Amino acid sequence: MSPARDSDEVTAPARPPRLRSIRFPGLDVLRAVAVLAVVYSHISYYLVDDVGGTWWVIDLVTTTLVDHGGLNHHLSFVGVAFFMMLTGLVSTASVARHSPRSFLVGRAARLLPVFWLSIFAAVVLVRLGVNGMFSQTVGISNAEAAMSFVLGGFFLRPEVVVLGVTWTLIVQFVFYGYAVALRRVLTTRPVLVPTIGAVLCWLVLLYTDLVPYDWTVPMLDKIAATLPTVFLGQIAYFAFARAASWRVLVAAALAQFAVIQFAMTVDAFHVGQRGHLWTVLVLIVAVVLIAPTDTAFGRSRVVHWLATRSYTIYLVHTLVLYRIYEWVEPHLGPTVAVAVFALVVGILSDLVYRYVETPASAWIAKRFAGSGSPGADPKVTPPAA
Repeated sequence: MSPARDSDEVTAPARPPRLRSIRFPGLDVLRAVAVLAVVYSHISYYLVDDVGGTWWVIDLVTTTLVDHGGLNHHLSFVGVAFFMMLTGLVSTASVARHSPRSFLVGRAARLLPVFWLSIFAAVVLVRLGVNGMFSQTVGISNAEAAMSFVLGGFFLRPEVVVLGVTWTLIVQFVFYGYAVALRRVLTTRPVLVPTIGAVLCWLVLLYTDLVPYDWTVPMLDKIAATLPTVFLGQIAYFAFARAASWRVLVAAALAQFAVIQFAMTVDAFHVGQRGHLWTVLVLIVAVVLIAPTDTAFGRSRVVHWLATRSYTIYLVHTLVLYRIYEWVEPHLGPTVAVAVFALVVGILSDLVYRYVETPASAWIAKRFAGSGSPGADPKVTPPAA
């Protein structure tokens, strides 16, 4: 979502042989679908819930994918879950392949430059009165702006959020830190990593459910509710690598679904329960079927462009969506307004990818982790959403 981006070709060390090299040629398709789902969900939320209107594309998607397909309303978790699953699928072997320092620097090299640029732009737009906050607060102080550059606003009460989509980066950072901390377990008994993770997530959700609200940190609930989708992607990688028997892998996957079900019970997602569990099941099946599939469509220029720019699209699109629609729609209608929005996001994302994300990540990786770090790889998986 946004979801850092890891190599299409997952290469494991010689030992243990269970974490062997695997190529996933269908990743670009999954990345492209994921970022389109994220953008669509924000358009749908805005037009239906905020503006009180609709659009023919929203009507079509709602009828086919929500009413008949059973996916959750606005496809609100589709893009995020896709990106989270891809994070687990393609970063697991990188943890085992590289030193902790090299791996973490590589992830930071991919994530931080565009993230910091986006936060800076969001703060400026709020200060100029062009955009509002993505929380109940009005305006942002200098201290709160500084905290936003390290995702600290999500842990305040009330939250101070200048760019809402960045919450998924917290989930990714937690997963990366957790995977590095259990690196030895990952290379000896790999399935224990997502299984222990499911237990920890369940305990966090249980704590929040049992103690008074004033003693809780709501963002921790969201992290614990979302991490199982990352672990499902990791389990999918173990299945492709044949790291354990199918019975063990199914049991580990069921543990993740149990956590997601509990998260729905305590409303940790704050998006309602309709279709949520079914959505996650459909998405992990799609990842398993599409990731290893090589198609001409997956190698097309459009898919490749969307996949490589997916992280920048993810971070940039809500910065311009609402004002562009507000300015264009009264004169030219919703379809043209969305088209103008898509054009602006495409241009901005391409410029940021070419002149910020790619050179900055390469420089950081070379300066702090060496050219062989995972951050130096030009084809990686974005965060989510």
